Amino acid sequence: MNLSALKNSLKSVDTSSLVDKVEANLVELLQHSKLKIGDSIPKEIELAETLGVSRTVIREALLRLRMMGLIESKKKKGAVITSPDLFGIMSKSMNPHILDQETLKEIFEIRLVLEIGMADLLYHRITKEDIAELKKIVSNEPPAAQYHLFNIEHEITFHGKLYEITGNKTMKKFQKMLLPVFDYVHNSGLLKKQPKLKTFVSHKELVKILEKGTPEEFRNGMRNHLENHFARLFE
Repeated sequence: MNLSALKNSLKSVDTSSLVDKVEANLVELLQHSKLKIGDSIPKEIELAETLGVSRTVIREALLRLRMMGLIESKKKKGAVITSPDLFGIMSKSMNPHILDQETLKEIFEIRLVLEIGMADLLYHRITKEDIAELKKIVSNEPPAAQYHLFNIEHEITFHGKLYEITGNKTMKKFQKMLLPVFDYVHNSGLLKKQPKLKTFVSHKELVKILEKGTPEEFRNGMRNHLENHFARLFE
């Protein structure tokens, strides 16, 4: 490497390091200022003077904060504090084509925990209209036979409705973010030949439990329902 190239390389490293530090300082500054969502942050020139760096460095650091969803630009107000869309940010890196099998397994385990754990929310918030809609959803499903245990369309429709019934918008966003992963797994060839089924609880049976059973019965039913799916991937 010649001297000119070495200098350029060192400048690049120094600038990156400085932007990193300014980014951290900006986050700390905004926290200490006790700004609320919708409040304007100081102008670039003010931040540059406060932190003792160039406006170019401030601009790069602010760009990072925008990418993280911590600030956004508003007409006549400049940059303002905002509530980040956490799952929107995560979904940009949730590319199933670059996730290894261990990560896929852990994502399905998260789903298992969420859908077993939603029982109390479901029983607290479900209505007769919801039950009727769930019955309509499962009415066209085939029996829980060897070749129909995992049907991606039925999975998305039925389980998506359960997330909706919980009334938890964050959980619903998370489920939406994971759908490309489930679809990828279904079409990727990762699913193994159907193993010998354990006792299987179908969508139709889950609806019956929701209508007449208890949260604990639903938790057990959902655990059974999903564990058979996981067996096709990981056992």
